Amino acid sequence: MNTFSGRPRPTAAVLLALAVAVAVAATATACGSGSGGSGTKAADTGTYTVWDPYPQFTKGSAWTDLLDKCGTEAGVKVKRTAFDTSDLANKTLLAAQQGNSPDLLVVDNPVVSTLAEAGVLTTTEENKLDTSKVDPNLLAAGQSGGKTYGTPIGANTLALYYNKKVLKDAGVDIASVKDWPTLTAALAKVKKAGKKGITFSAIGTEEGSFQFLPWFWGAGAQLTQLDSAQGQSALSLWKDWLKGGYAPNSVLNNTQTTSWQEFATGDYAFAENGTWQLANARKAGFAYGVLPIPGASGGNAPAPTGGEFVTLPVQKDTARYTTSQKLATCLTSTQNLYATDTTLSYVAPTTEVQDKQVAADAELKPWVAAVRTAKGRTSDDLGTKYPKISEQLWKAVQSALSGSTSPKDALTEAQSAAK
Repeated sequence: MNTFSGRPRPTAAVLLALAVAVAVAATATACGSGSGGSGTKAADTGTYTVWDPYPQFTKGSAWTDLLDKCGTEAGVKVKRTAFDTSDLANKTLLAAQQGNSPDLLVVDNPVVSTLAEAGVLTTTEENKLDTSKVDPNLLAAGQSGGKTYGTPIGANTLALYYNKKVLKDAGVDIASVKDWPTLTAALAKVKKAGKKGITFSAIGTEEGSFQFLPWFWGAGAQLTQLDSAQGQSALSLWKDWLKGGYAPNSVLNNTQTTSWQEFATGDYAFAENGTWQLANARKAGFAYGVLPIPGASGGNAPAPTGGEFVTLPVQKDTARYTTSQKLATCLTSTQNLYATDTTLSYVAPTTEVQDKQVAADAELKPWVAAVRTAKGRTSDDLGTKYPKISEQLWKAVQSALSGSTSPKDALTEAQSAAK
């Protein structure tokens, strides 16, 4: 069997299976689309290849300027190629099979464990990348089998946007919303006042699972046991909201984009959505606020993290790791993280930079609070098991909300299928 760096090269069959997992696990919060440039690795040892999922940032942008700067500091030339998020992951698997991986790979966090389990990525123990300043809950998204693969460049997550006027007219004090009962009581007041309650995405894709997870985790449920009483209570909450007219039936087909469009009409009190909608919120034409999603009994519910990891793929020439590590360290330094995460509308992965972000923009405070309690979808060492679990979860949500079956039966079936 061909090997590289002492590891078996992934077979075609493995690549096909992993490509399917990658397609499912790819985050619902991708930064851009399209692709650019060639994926061919430069033979010149003074040139280091970087692949990223940011095709929206072209030559001359802050991101490409940073890559060039880090290359100059490391004494090498950086050859950068941008891909669509799902395309990037599949091309990485292919490049690994051909022994032609990039030196640096910036990749969507749920895909890290998939690539790691395929033997594509080096561990931080091997590549000497320092992750000591990274918040443990964010670093967990890049961990598998007790090992860490790369470091997060930033994170986004979910929270509740709220319309201040709608709540005021309904007599709701946002400070009173602390848990599920008080949130539901607020929705009842809003409906009584003639306005609409809450909109979210419950579509039968990863976006639906992504949006359901804060409620699922906020009830104390675990992805290894979908049909627990806690999981049933979370699905019952959503179902009761639809039944009571607090959420529209359109949530069954809503993407996070169409859900936002509903909130942007100004008729809704709340919308579950992400950090990436901040720019749209600022031009919505009405006063808004942001509230971390409450847990069933209070506190902030863990919300899933989006965002990318900077990783170092396996190389035949292991001497390249030293320079690759310098490039990765430069990209994720405190100074550079602040600039990059501001550009990407991300919350930084370190407390030091998060505090700097809030000092510069007070509107980021609730987002930082949400990220500090956030959780990676592949955390708890789920790794490549997550895509299958997620698929069964979104199917259960669809089944229960459409009235096809009860929350209990839907999740019981999901748990059986996920096994």
